Amino acid sequence: MDRLDKRRIALVGGGAALLAITALPHPTANIQILTHEVTDTAPRKIQAAVDLGILAVSVLYTWTAKRAIG
Repeated sequence: MDRLDKRRIALVGGGAALLAITALPHPTANIQILTHEVTDTAPRKIQAAVDLGILAVSVLYTWTAKRAIG
């Protein structure tokens, strides 16, 4: 077997491994930090999501803003 054949086998094997990794369902982390008051019907919030292909992270953060009474 010459060097070119070995290189082709390695490329095909690497491509097959990459395809197998992307075909599997990747783990997802879902983080929620809820610090708003229960009576607040419209809390402030920040949402973010990052999907790297192998791992996904979703973050939700809510809080109650001080409102002027008037």
